[in-house]
Amino acid sequence: MTSAYSVGVIRGDGTGPEVVGEALKVLEAVREGFDVALVEFDLGAERYLRTGEALPDGELERLRSMDAVLLGAVGDPRVRPGILERDLLLRIRFELDQYVNLRPIVRYPGVETLVPSHSEDDVNMVVVRENSEGLYSGAGGFHRKGTPHEVAVQESINTRHGVGRIVRYAFEVAMRPDRRRKLTLVHKTNVLTFAGDLYQRVVDEVGLGFPDVERDYVHVDAACIYLLDQPSRFDVIVTDNMFGDIITDLGAMIQGGMGIAAGGNINPAGMSMFEPIGGTAPDHTGRGTINPLAAIGALQMMLAQLGEAEAAGRVSAGIRLACSKLHSMRAGEMGFSTEEVGDLVVEGASP
Repeated sequence: MTSAYSVGVIRGDGTGPEVVGEALKVLEAVREGFDVALVEFDLGAERYLRTGEALPDGELERLRSMDAVLLGAVGDPRVRPGILERDLLLRIRFELDQYVNLRPIVRYPGVETLVPSHSEDDVNMVVVRENSEGLYSGAGGFHRKGTPHEVAVQESINTRHGVGRIVRYAFEVAMRPDRRRKLTLVHKTNVLTFAGDLYQRVVDEVGLGFPDVERDYVHVDAACIYLLDQPSRFDVIVTDNMFGDIITDLGAMIQGGMGIAAGGNINPAGMSMFEPIGGTAPDHTGRGTINPLAAIGALQMMLAQLGEAEAAGRVSAGIRLACSKLHSMRAGEMGFSTEEVGDLVVEGASP
């Protein structure tokens, strides 16, 4: 029986439509044995500037009905920072309970990085970031705003339920056949003695049910050092929302840059959304110079989450072939356009 999926497409702003277009070209090349119905969503800066709405309730419910969503990127200099991030992206994550932010950090063959001594074996990890709580929950407020005595409070919300489910998910990732069965908690337990204590206790408790997984702990500042100096220390990292946001950007740089870094916002029992973790790169819009590999990597993650392992594997093979043929991961600098990079992936993904 042929599987059929409804996949929402948010092409977004800036270079988002360009990279999504290349990802969908790759999807068509590997789509064998299953059907995909693409459902377009008009969401992003243009929608907000036109209507004043970032995410109408009806569109949120349409998103909820999808099997998965592929997102390009949203953001525009004409829209005040924070509006689309909170009212669109964070609202989708929170209201659709996409509590896992999953970020593979992999070095592909032929990719130049800022740390050339790293090998492919050194840089091969997954960051499991809590995606629904912490400092991004929006708790806090102002007192005497605009006065010389102004107070701004931003609260980090950490529940046992939220911490428990993200830690369990991370242990399950560590048990996958392609992982090395090591889990590292990254936090700041010596200073954040309440939130950090909760995370450490939950890791210790849940870890009893995963005796084959080695447990480790690293302060977040030390983790930034190890990512540069000894990345092979890490297999699966579990961390909170804020720390995960920071270290995954550093992780992108040790794998070759934002142009190849993909991520997923996962609801294991519901709809998940996949995206390149870079921005809209408005200075590259329409020039054919933006690297589409991050968006294609997001497609690979989406296919894996949907259970289409063969198609996901073909996309991975295509990315690796493309990387091996590119001397630079910044499409265009060495004569490769956005479209040509996509074509290389299609070539490598073809049976």
